Amino acid sequence: MSKHEALLQVPEWRLIEESMSSRGRSALESFAADDTLCHLVGQGMSVPTVRTWVHDETVVLGIQDHRLPYIGEATAYLEQAGYPSIVRNSGGLAVVLDQGVLNVSIVLSEKDTSIDISTGYDVMLAFIRLLFPEAGDQIKAYEIVGSYCPGSYDLSIDGKKFAGISQRRLRQGIAVQIYLCVEGSGSKRAELIRDMYEIGLKGEETKFVYPTIRPEVMASLEELLGISLTVSDVVIRIQTLLKNLSNNVKLQSFQNEEMELYTFYLNRVLERNKKMLS
Repeated sequence: MSKHEALLQVPEWRLIEESMSSRGRSALESFAADDTLCHLVGQGMSVPTVRTWVHDETVVLGIQDHRLPYIGEATAYLEQAGYPSIVRNSGGLAVVLDQGVLNVSIVLSEKDTSIDISTGYDVMLAFIRLLFPEAGDQIKAYEIVGSYCPGSYDLSIDGKKFAGISQRRLRQGIAVQIYLCVEGSGSKRAELIRDMYEIGLKGEETKFVYPTIRPEVMASLEELLGISLTVSDVVIRIQTLLKNLSNNVKLQSFQNEEMELYTFYLNRVLERNKKMLS
Protein backbone atom coordinates (compact mmCIF):
# COMPACT_ATOMS: atom_id res chain seq x y z
CA MET A 1 0.00 0.00 0.00
CA SER A 2 1.33 3.43 -0.95
CA LYS A 3 1.42 6.31 1.53
CA HIS A 4 -1.27 8.04 -0.53
CA GLU A 5 -3.58 5.04 -0.32
CA ALA A 6 -2.91 4.99 3.43
CA LEU A 7 -4.26 8.54 3.72
CA LEU A 8 -7.52 7.25 2.27
CA GLN A 9 -7.87 4.62 4.99
CA VAL A 10 -9.75 6.35 7.78
CA PRO A 11 -12.00 5.01 10.57
CA GLU A 12 -15.09 6.58 9.03
CA TRP A 13 -16.00 8.22 5.74
CA ARG A 14 -18.94 10.53 5.25
CA LEU A 15 -20.47 10.30 1.78
CA ILE A 16 -22.61 13.09 0.38
CA GLU A 17 -24.06 11.62 -2.81
CA GLU A 18 -25.61 14.36 -4.96
CA SER A 19 -25.17 13.03 -8.49
CA MET A 20 -28.93 13.21 -9.04
CA SER A 21 -30.06 15.96 -6.67
CA SER A 22 -27.48 18.51 -7.89
CA ARG A 23 -28.75 18.43 -11.48
CA GLY A 24 -30.77 21.50 -12.31
CA ARG A 25 -28.92 23.54 -9.69
CA SER A 26 -26.13 26.06 -10.24
CA ALA A 27 -22.60 24.71 -10.01
CA LEU A 28 -21.91 27.64 -7.68
CA GLU A 29 -23.88 25.74 -5.04
CA SER A 30 -21.37 22.90 -5.31
CA PHE A 31 -18.40 25.18 -4.77
CA ALA A 32 -20.14 26.59 -1.70
CA ALA A 33 -20.76 23.04 -0.48
CA ASP A 34 -17.05 22.20 -0.77
CA ASP A 35 -16.10 25.38 1.10
CA THR A 36 -18.53 24.36 3.83
CA LEU A 37 -17.03 20.88 4.00
CA CYS A 38 -13.50 22.30 4.16
CA HIS A 39 -14.60 24.30 7.21
CA LEU A 40 -16.41 21.37 8.84
CA VAL A 41 -13.69 18.76 8.25
CA GLY A 42 -10.80 21.15 8.86
CA GLN A 43 -12.23 22.24 12.22
CA GLY A 44 -13.03 18.68 13.32
CA MET A 45 -16.80 19.20 13.03
CA SER A 46 -17.13 16.37 10.48
CA VAL A 47 -15.23 13.21 9.61
CA PRO A 48 -13.41 13.09 6.23
CA THR A 49 -15.94 13.37 3.44
CA VAL A 50 -16.40 12.38 -0.17
CA ARG A 51 -19.01 14.29 -2.18
CA THR A 52 -20.22 13.26 -5.63
CA TRP A 53 -22.07 15.74 -7.82
CA VAL A 54 -23.29 16.29 -11.38
CA HIS A 55 -24.59 19.45 -13.03
CA ASP A 56 -26.48 20.15 -16.21
CA GLU A 57 -24.64 21.80 -19.10
CA THR A 58 -22.32 24.46 -17.67
CA VAL A 59 -18.88 25.83 -18.48
CA VAL A 60 -16.89 26.61 -15.35
CA LEU A 61 -14.42 29.38 -16.13
CA GLY A 62 -11.14 30.05 -14.37
CA ILE A 63 -10.09 33.55 -13.35
CA GLN A 64 -7.79 33.87 -16.37
CA ASP A 65 -10.62 32.90 -18.72
CA HIS A 66 -12.60 35.82 -17.40
CA ARG A 67 -9.77 38.08 -18.65
CA LEU A 68 -10.12 37.04 -22.29
CA PRO A 69 -10.23 40.17 -24.51
CA TYR A 70 -13.68 39.27 -25.82
CA ILE A 71 -15.03 37.35 -22.85
CA GLY A 72 -18.53 38.82 -23.34
CA GLU A 73 -18.78 37.39 -26.84
CA ALA A 74 -17.29 34.08 -25.67
CA THR A 75 -19.82 33.64 -22.86
CA ALA A 76 -22.66 34.69 -25.20
CA TYR A 77 -21.54 31.91 -27.57
CA LEU A 78 -21.57 29.40 -24.71
CA GLU A 79 -25.02 30.54 -23.61
CA GLN A 80 -26.34 30.14 -27.16
CA ALA A 81 -24.86 26.63 -27.27
CA GLY A 82 -26.78 25.79 -24.09
CA TYR A 83 -23.88 26.16 -21.66
CA PRO A 84 -24.25 29.02 -19.15
CA SER A 85 -20.94 29.97 -17.52
CA ILE A 86 -19.75 30.68 -14.00
CA VAL A 87 -16.34 31.56 -12.51
CA ARG A 88 -14.95 29.17 -9.92
CA ASN A 89 -12.99 29.96 -6.77
CA SER A 90 -10.24 27.37 -7.26
CA GLY A 91 -7.41 27.35 -9.78
CA GLY A 92 -7.32 26.28 -13.39
CA LEU A 93 -9.05 27.18 -16.64
CA ALA A 94 -12.37 26.39 -18.31
CA VAL A 95 -13.96 22.96 -17.95
CA VAL A 96 -17.22 21.49 -19.22
CA LEU A 97 -19.90 20.04 -16.96
CA ASP A 98 -22.86 18.00 -18.15
CA GLN A 99 -24.78 14.90 -17.16
CA GLY A 100 -21.96 12.61 -18.36
CA VAL A 101 -19.36 14.29 -16.14
CA LEU A 102 -19.07 13.14 -12.52
CA ASN A 103 -17.40 15.48 -10.07
CA VAL A 104 -15.83 14.02 -6.94
CA SER A 105 -14.52 15.97 -3.97
CA ILE A 106 -12.36 14.34 -1.30
CA VAL A 107 -12.29 16.55 1.79
CA LEU A 108 -9.57 15.91 4.38
CA SER A 109 -8.19 17.76 7.38
CA GLU A 110 -4.64 19.07 7.50
CA LYS A 111 -4.87 19.47 11.27
CA ASP A 112 -3.53 16.03 12.16
CA THR A 113 -1.64 15.12 8.98
CA SER A 114 0.54 17.38 6.90
CA ILE A 115 -0.82 17.18 3.35
CA ASP A 116 1.01 19.46 0.94
CA ILE A 117 -0.28 20.41 -2.51
CA SER A 118 1.38 17.55 -4.39
CA THR A 119 0.28 15.01 -1.77
CA GLY A 120 -3.31 16.18 -2.15
CA TYR A 121 -3.13 15.54 -5.89
CA ASP A 122 -1.47 12.15 -5.37
CA VAL A 123 -4.21 11.09 -2.95
CA MET A 124 -6.81 11.70 -5.67
CA LEU A 125 -4.68 9.86 -8.24
CA ALA A 126 -4.49 6.87 -5.88
CA PHE A 127 -8.25 7.01 -5.35
CA ILE A 128 -8.98 6.99 -9.09
CA ARG A 129 -6.58 4.10 -9.72
CA LEU A 130 -8.34 2.10 -7.00
CA LEU A 131 -11.69 3.07 -8.50
CA PHE A 132 -10.77 1.72 -11.93
CA PRO A 133 -8.63 -1.37 -11.30
CA GLU A 134 -9.08 -2.50 -14.91
CA ALA A 135 -6.92 0.47 -15.88
CA GLY A 136 -4.76 0.75 -12.75
CA ASP A 137 -1.27 2.03 -13.52
CA GLN A 138 -2.32 2.78 -17.11
CA ILE A 139 -3.82 5.92 -15.57
CA LYS A 140 -1.04 8.50 -15.78
CA ALA A 141 -0.73 11.97 -14.28
CA TYR A 142 1.06 14.54 -16.48
CA GLU A 143 0.06 17.53 -18.58
CA ILE A 144 -1.81 16.66 -21.74
CA VAL A 145 -0.91 19.44 -24.17
CA GLY A 146 -3.93 20.47 -26.22
CA SER A 147 -6.47 19.58 -23.55
CA TYR A 148 -8.68 22.11 -21.83
CA CYS A 149 -7.64 23.17 -18.32
CA PRO A 150 -4.18 21.57 -18.77
CA GLY A 151 -2.06 20.83 -15.71
CA SER A 152 0.60 18.52 -14.35
CA TYR A 153 -2.09 16.31 -12.81
CA ASP A 154 -4.19 15.73 -15.91
CA LEU A 155 -5.31 12.10 -15.76
CA SER A 156 -5.05 10.16 -18.98
CA ILE A 157 -4.94 6.71 -20.53
CA ASP A 158 -2.81 6.22 -23.65
CA GLY A 159 -2.24 9.97 -23.88
CA LYS A 160 -5.92 10.91 -23.85
CA LYS A 161 -7.19 13.00 -20.95
CA PHE A 162 -10.37 12.06 -19.11
CA ALA A 163 -10.02 14.05 -15.88
CA GLY A 164 -8.50 17.09 -14.23
CA ILE A 165 -7.83 17.83 -10.57
CA SER A 166 -7.96 21.04 -8.55
CA GLN A 167 -7.70 21.88 -4.86
CA ARG A 168 -9.43 24.23 -2.47
CA ARG A 169 -7.95 24.90 1.01
CA LEU A 170 -9.91 26.66 3.73
CA ARG A 171 -9.95 26.65 7.54
CA GLN A 172 -7.46 23.74 7.69
CA GLY A 173 -9.64 21.68 5.37
CA ILE A 174 -8.55 20.42 1.95
CA ALA A 175 -11.01 19.71 -0.85
CA VAL A 176 -9.35 17.82 -3.70
CA GLN A 177 -11.78 18.05 -6.60
CA ILE A 178 -11.82 16.06 -9.82
CA TYR A 179 -14.06 16.07 -12.87
CA LEU A 180 -14.38 12.67 -14.52
CA CYS A 181 -15.59 12.54 -18.11
CA VAL A 182 -17.44 9.25 -17.72
CA GLU A 183 -19.91 9.13 -20.61
CA GLY A 184 -20.20 10.65 -24.05
CA SER A 185 -17.56 12.23 -26.25
CA GLY A 186 -14.55 13.88 -24.67
CA SER A 187 -13.55 15.45 -27.98
CA LYS A 188 -17.00 17.06 -28.43
CA ARG A 189 -16.62 18.79 -25.07
CA ALA A 190 -13.17 19.98 -26.10
CA GLU A 191 -14.54 21.45 -29.34
CA LEU A 192 -16.83 23.69 -27.30
CA ILE A 193 -13.91 25.09 -25.31
CA ARG A 194 -11.76 25.43 -28.44
CA ASP A 195 -14.46 27.57 -30.04
CA MET A 196 -14.85 29.61 -26.84
CA TYR A 197 -11.15 30.53 -26.88
CA GLU A 198 -11.19 31.36 -30.59
CA ILE A 199 -14.11 33.75 -30.03
CA GLY A 200 -12.67 35.14 -26.80
CA LEU A 201 -9.23 35.84 -28.30
CA LYS A 202 -9.92 36.62 -31.97
CA GLY A 203 -6.23 36.14 -32.65
CA GLU A 204 -5.07 38.80 -30.19
CA GLU A 205 -1.84 38.30 -28.24
CA THR A 206 -2.23 38.33 -24.47
CA LYS A 207 0.18 38.23 -21.53
CA PHE A 208 -1.39 35.00 -20.37
CA VAL A 209 -0.94 32.10 -22.78
CA TYR A 210 -4.26 30.33 -23.29
CA PRO A 211 -4.21 26.69 -24.39
CA THR A 212 -4.60 25.74 -28.04
CA ILE A 213 -7.24 23.05 -27.79
CA ARG A 214 -6.82 19.82 -29.75
CA PRO A 215 -10.07 17.87 -29.27
CA GLU A 216 -8.51 14.57 -30.29
CA VAL A 217 -6.43 14.41 -27.07
CA MET A 218 -9.54 14.19 -24.86
CA ALA A 219 -11.88 11.24 -24.32
CA SER A 220 -14.36 9.81 -21.86
CA LEU A 221 -13.73 6.81 -19.65
CA GLU A 222 -16.26 4.69 -21.51
CA GLU A 223 -14.38 5.49 -24.74
CA LEU A 224 -10.98 4.71 -23.21
CA LEU A 225 -11.97 1.56 -21.32
CA GLY A 226 -14.14 0.22 -24.14
CA ILE A 227 -16.95 -0.70 -21.77
CA SER A 228 -20.48 0.48 -21.09
CA LEU A 229 -20.03 2.90 -18.20
CA THR A 230 -22.42 5.43 -16.68
CA VAL A 231 -22.16 8.05 -13.96
CA SER A 232 -24.40 5.84 -11.79
CA ASP A 233 -21.98 2.93 -12.26
CA VAL A 234 -19.09 5.06 -11.02
CA VAL A 235 -21.08 6.28 -7.99
CA ILE A 236 -21.67 2.64 -7.02
CA ARG A 237 -17.95 1.95 -7.42
CA ILE A 238 -17.18 4.87 -5.10
CA GLN A 239 -19.55 3.55 -2.44
CA THR A 240 -17.92 0.11 -2.64
CA LEU A 241 -14.40 1.54 -2.52
CA LEU A 242 -15.14 3.67 0.54
CA LYS A 243 -16.45 0.58 2.34
CA ASN A 244 -13.13 -1.13 1.60
CA LEU A 245 -11.17 1.88 2.89
CA SER A 246 -13.07 2.38 6.13
CA ASN A 247 -14.77 0.64 9.02
CA ASN A 248 -17.89 2.68 8.40
CA VAL A 249 -19.41 4.78 5.62
CA LYS A 250 -22.05 7.27 6.73
CA LEU A 251 -24.35 8.42 3.92
CA GLN A 252 -25.30 11.85 5.19
CA SER A 253 -26.22 15.13 3.52
CA PHE A 254 -25.85 18.49 5.26
CA GLN A 255 -27.57 18.51 8.65
CA ASN A 256 -29.79 21.32 9.90
CA GLU A 257 -27.03 22.71 12.13
CA GLU A 258 -24.65 22.79 9.13
CA MET A 259 -27.00 24.66 6.80
CA GLU A 260 -26.32 28.05 8.36
CA LEU A 261 -22.63 27.65 7.53
CA TYR A 262 -23.50 26.49 4.00
CA THR A 263 -25.71 29.55 3.51
CA PHE A 264 -22.82 31.79 4.57
CA TYR A 265 -20.46 30.23 2.02
CA LEU A 266 -23.12 30.18 -0.71
CA ASN A 267 -23.76 33.90 -0.31
CA ARG A 268 -20.02 34.53 -0.48
CA VAL A 269 -19.61 32.47 -3.65
CA LEU A 270 -22.62 34.10 -5.32
CA GLU A 271 -21.39 37.61 -4.48
CA ARG A 272 -17.90 36.85 -5.76
CA ASN A 273 -19.20 35.39 -9.02
CA LYS A 274 -21.49 38.39 -9.51
CA LYS A 275 -18.51 40.75 -9.18
CA MET A 276 -16.42 38.68 -11.59
CA LEU A 277 -19.09 38.67 -14.29
CA SER A 278 -20.18 42.30 -13.88
